[in-house]
Amino acid sequence: MENKTKAQTFIGFAIRARKCKIGMNALQTLKTIDLMICCKTASDNTKKQAQKIAKKYGCPLLLTTQKTLEQMTFKDNAKVMAVSDKALSKAILDNLEKDFISRN
Repeated sequence: MENKTKAQTFIGFAIRARKCKIGMNALQTLKTIDLMICCKTASDNTKKQAQKIAKKYGCPLLLTTQKTLEQMTFKDNAKVMAVSDKALSKAILDNLEKDFISRN
């Protein structure tokens, strides 16, 4: 069994609670976004689009550093994720370690 950081655990909670969307097209259906996470393996165009969406909603954008978003969410080709719950977003931001870089 692998060791997860607290931030990765809260990402798992967000997935189980259905308080997140994964994928660039899915993000555009949300009315509010409290936190965005972009994978380190995403293309430059995807990262730029993620920055535009984060600026539009006024939410922080995080970039993964060690694990890919696919490994954290267990979803194939997951490059961008949005959390739409304030409490979970705050919990993830409060427990950031070396897994993420803030990209605002």
